[in-house]
Amino acid sequence: MRLEKIIRDVPDFPKPGIIFKDITPILQDPKAFSLTINKLAAHVKTLKPDVIVAVEARGFIFGAAVANKIKCGFVPVRKPGKLPYKTISESYQLEYGTDTLTMHTDGVKPGQTVVIVDDLLATGGTVAATVALVKKAGGTVKAAAFVIELDFLKGRDKLNGLPIFSLIHY
Repeated sequence: MRLEKIIRDVPDFPKPGIIFKDITPILQDPKAFSLTINKLAAHVKTLKPDVIVAVEARGFIFGAAVANKIKCGFVPVRKPGKLPYKTISESYQLEYGTDTLTMHTDGVKPGQTVVIVDDLLATGGTVAATVALVKKAGGTVKAAAFVIELDFLKGRDKLNGLPIFSLIHY
């Protein structure tokens, strides 16, 4: 099964000129979803993380499933005001403006090792902010794993040599 053939291109979403890589067909197909999780988990398991950290919303789908598969903890990273307990935050630059991510203060404990899992690596800003959150909490990010990487956006370049694993490259 080739996952590239299942991913749907949606032109002009979320704005004109963007071709959105839609992973929902993977989620709708139990074999494709299982294959995706198994491939991500096989790689991530070799890194022996204490926890998987993932950013809302699509990252939760893959991150939580990988964490379950390899029997480690899962930590959600969300926009401000979405997590119910005390949080730490990290702001980062967007193309036009800034955004902020938050994580529970006890999500990653000092000394824990982390792998970040998400659906897509584009410009790298969200992942770089997530790495900064983990460091603020006292954790160490060993690597990041993605279903899709948009190579032409050079997101890796913002991640200062962090090991990156991606199932599909465009």
